[in-house]
Amino acid sequence: MSNTDEDGRIHIEDEDARGGETSGHMRYVLGIGLFIAIVAMSLVWIIPALYG
Repeated sequence: MSNTDEDGRIHIEDEDARGGETSGHMRYVLGIGLFIAIVAMSLVWIIPALYG
């Protein structure tokens, strides 16, 4: 929890200050999004090169 020191400053622990969840699922979302972006950019480049 938070503590107040002699000067009146409030100190909050790292876990309490962090608003997000740390389950690790976001790594999968970012990885899948990166893979889709690479595939899409490759198709945009390869298809016109084949037929152009």
